[in-house]
Amino acid sequence: MSILDTVFELIDLRSFSNLWFWIALAVTWSTASHWVLGVPWDMAMRARRSQGATAMADFEDMVRINTGRLLYVAEQSGTLITGLATFILSSLAILGFGYDNEFAQALFLLGFPLTGVGILSLRTAQRIRAEAPEGEALIARISRHRLAVQAIGMVSIFVTAMWGMYQNMAIGPLG
Repeated sequence: MSILDTVFELIDLRSFSNLWFWIALAVTWSTASHWVLGVPWDMAMRARRSQGATAMADFEDMVRINTGRLLYVAEQSGTLITGLATFILSSLAILGFGYDNEFAQALFLLGFPLTGVGILSLRTAQRIRAEAPEGEALIARISRHRLAVQAIGMVSIFVTAMWGMYQNMAIGPLG
């Protein structure tokens, strides 16, 4: 038995039984629901609570800047990004579920819902640009977007947990 075999026997490298994967999953969805369109959620809450115009103006400026950046990237290289994301996700799906590669399954279950969040963010940015809401209306739009992101995250975590438990039970504790 080589040193490499000993290391692989000592450290479980399977994704769904690895604590680091679950930590990464939780951090990913926590970050996705906190940074709504690139704007931190606490900034929206401060703008809602604050009586002064400064916090609301800062919030509106951040939303305007990040919405403009998101739409600019989509207009300039949206086709390329769509093609690349489709290629990567389909490759991960084939490797993961067709060839039973657990690491590819984990990456697919992490990346596919995030693609939905990206599409939802683009749609929300387009609506914000078209409607140009201000003040409470803008906070309400961002709040609805955040709620949708959280719903996608909850479903994603549930599906990933169910699939991970199935994989762990099917493989067994001893591999």
